[in-house]
Amino acid sequence: MAKREGWLGRLGNKLNRMEARLNERRAEVEAETRGDLPGPTGPERASADASTAGSVAAATVPAPPTYPPVVPAPHLAAPAAPVRPDPASVVPWGMRVAAEASWRLLLLAGMLWVLMKVISEVRLVVLAFAAAMLVTAMLQPFVVRLRRLGLPRGLATAVTAILGFVVIGLVGWFVVWQVMENLDDLSDRVRDGINELKLWALDSPFHVTEKQINDIAKNLSETIGTNTEQITSAGLQGVTVLVEVLTGILLAMFSTLFLLYDGKRIWNWALGLVPSAARAGVAGAGPRAWRTLTAYVRGTVIVALIDAIFIGLGIYFLDVPMAVPLAVFIFLFAFIPLVGAVVSGALAVVVALVTQGVFTALMVLLVVLAVQQIEGHVLQPFILGRAVRVHPLAVVLSVAAGGMIAGIGGAVVAVPLVAVTNTVVGYLKAYSREQHHLGSGMIGPGPHGSTALNVAPEAGLEGQVTS
Repeated sequence: MAKREGWLGRLGNKLNRMEARLNERRAEVEAETRGDLPGPTGPERASADASTAGSVAAATVPAPPTYPPVVPAPHLAAPAAPVRPDPASVVPWGMRVAAEASWRLLLLAGMLWVLMKVISEVRLVVLAFAAAMLVTAMLQPFVVRLRRLGLPRGLATAVTAILGFVVIGLVGWFVVWQVMENLDDLSDRVRDGINELKLWALDSPFHVTEKQINDIAKNLSETIGTNTEQITSAGLQGVTVLVEVLTGILLAMFSTLFLLYDGKRIWNWALGLVPSAARAGVAGAGPRAWRTLTAYVRGTVIVALIDAIFIGLGIYFLDVPMAVPLAVFIFLFAFIPLVGAVVSGALAVVVALVTQGVFTALMVLLVVLAVQQIEGHVLQPFILGRAVRVHPLAVVLSVAAGGMIAGIGGAVVAVPLVAVTNTVVGYLKAYSREQHHLGSGMIGPGPHGSTALNVAPEAGLEGQVTS
């Protein structure tokens, strides 16, 4: 019994020593793997391996296998894919802005071209409605005054429209009557004036002979005889134009009547067609545009009346025939800024030249220039004021464009259209800035597209408007 206990004790001691050696070996291997401690070399490594192998074989307990870390070869690593920038960010900022502006300008140009085509097809209706707007702007203050006196809206509208149309008709009839009454006298004076010009040309230092003057007169008569067909067709076209003018006058009369009577309801209906996001701005711009148009028409009528009176008096005292019709023509042509004054003044000077001679024509020219200078520097700034002030270059370009598109009617409508557009655009810009300062954001969508690459998200959200 004692021998068995001693043998078991020795066996237990051997197992404890083998376990201690195995733990030491495991610690050394782990240290070598981490690189903390250098492993044994030479005979120490051989004896340690032999003792460890013997202990392992005696204890039949295998040591855990250890493997060095696998490092891939550099030439076997996959190449990194190149990162490509956003195409819009590569394009220069100025080019992006130019591209964004270019396609919008092309869209606007296309829209204007289509609009001009539509207007040219229905030119008569457009001009009639434009004339009705101008006449309504001139007559509407009378309707307001009659309403304040207690008249019903329908009666006030009827009285104003009838009196306005009667006055316009009387003016037209007076002009035609004066022309017909003075036509014979004018033709005699024109003939005398032509003879005086002939004598002056013969005595002038230009060495004009009577044969040359007769040849010019003969060629003129032959040209008229050869182009009789064209003159006849022009006369037929004149009849067609007269029918169109009468139709346009009737349309303008009906449009004026309904605008005077029901203009507010028509404006509210048109305002309902505007998107809700822009309705508040348009509702504020409409009355201001109407006030601008009314001020323009009133001022133009007053200025034209002053021009006609003073130039007509000058022509009358200079004994130029048809002084009253010429004054009426000056009044009507004054509705075409700049160009109308030049045309009417030139007409008066030509009539004075062929009827009264060079001296009278020069005096008429002085009268016309003096009145027009007073008009340009005193009357228009004082009467029209800043509300409808348009730069002279804009006036000339708008009159030329209106004349090319729709003739005389387009030239008459062009300047008030530019004045109203200037007022509307200025108000909408101020309204947009005011809404932005109040925190509602700018009118219209925020930055987007290629021009919004460098805009912060919060800056882009500020420009959006929720309806």
